Amino acid sequence: MKPKTLIIGSSGKTGSRILSKLKTAGYPVRLGSRKETPAFDWEKPEFWETVIQGVDQVYISFQPDLAVPSSLSAIQSLVGVCQSNQVKRLVLLSGRGEPEAETCEQIVQNSGLEWIILRSSWFLQNFSEGMFLDQILEGRILLPKLTVKEPFVDLDDLADLAFESLVTDKHRNKVYELTGPELLSFQDVILKIAETTNQSIPIEELPLDDYITTLKGFGLPEDALWLIDYLFRTVLDGRNESVVKDLELALGRKPKDFNKYVKETAKSGIWKIPQPII
Repeated sequence: MKPKTLIIGSSGKTGSRILSKLKTAGYPVRLGSRKETPAFDWEKPEFWETVIQGVDQVYISFQPDLAVPSSLSAIQSLVGVCQSNQVKRLVLLSGRGEPEAETCEQIVQNSGLEWIILRSSWFLQNFSEGMFLDQILEGRILLPKLTVKEPFVDLDDLADLAFESLVTDKHRNKVYELTGPELLSFQDVILKIAETTNQSIPIEELPLDDYITTLKGFGLPEDALWLIDYLFRTVLDGRNESVVKDLELALGRKPKDFNKYVKETAKSGIWKIPQPII
């Protein structure tokens, strides 16, 4: 009998991809989302048991990020509910270079359950599905002044490994650091998107404090501002400025490179900047 998987964050960037792969392969799934019935809400742990009962394994994507202070108690509580409901395996999406995330990883690793840790770099899809897409479509990008480069990882590669982690035993009790095959600056990414789509996307760079102040002026909530500041100030301080081959070795193939991602995504039309109506 195929194991039943609860996908926490089933409507998110990673969860939706994993959900699609499991359903295509005929695996039973339960959706972990505030929109579902029963609903999974990280802020309502009193209802978690209802969602977890009857599942064999859980894919965990914590929102908004394992770096936030509330993640530790949430992961502890979730693991406890999983233990009491005979869940067999946990697959945790973690963040590369985040000390708080590594503390949460240890809770999963010490749970007595089977586990797989997917410690990910920044997603390439942050530019096509996430925080930078709206700015690209506005035809202007605001960035903090950064010299660091990041080994952006493609979400389809991450989802392939997560799927394998849920349906095979070959990744059991392993930690993977997930990177793409090359180091790129944020400026590199935007310039390549502009070049590939034959559009002008000017970049304005600000000192980080000024950048956060500007975002606050746009009306971003305090918790979002805190997380953005943390990620740019702490995670992007150079500690992750390296490429590792965990993803290639785990999947038995090279991960998708940036040029392929840009070409494929540009063909979808998602980056086509709307023309003003005259």
